[in-house]
Amino acid sequence: MRVVRHDELEEADPTSGMRRQRAFEVPGLWAGVVRTRPVATSGWHHHGEHETSLYVVEGRMRLEFGPGGQDTVEGGPGAFLHVPAGTVHRESNPSPTQESLAVIARAGRGAPTVNVDGPAGSTPPGVAGES
Repeated sequence: MRVVRHDELEEADPTSGMRRQRAFEVPGLWAGVVRTRPVATSGWHHHGEHETSLYVVEGRMRLEFGPGGQDTVEGGPGAFLHVPAGTVHRESNPSPTQESLAVIARAGRGAPTVNVDGPAGSTPPGVAGES
């Protein structure tokens, strides 16, 4: 058993436009927080074989996904968001004034974050990109 306090969180899994901090990682489980500044949008990424759960504590969180990133879901304080394993997405904070904060729990194996160029349908033909 252990307790990880907010001042003991470690910088983790960098993706542009957001700040992830890890509380702990053990085989099969990753836990931490993500902060996104007002009107910021992250880079495109996925979480490999990890199923990801986000619990929004403060602010708003919007997830873009699907062909060309045209699908969205959004949640505010008290909302849970689920990102299925392998789903290419990006996160944004639509608030013009308030930073968003969400608690992350991931279950799975392998790299917890894989940064990519964009979702299928977002890269012009003939341009290399991972999806």
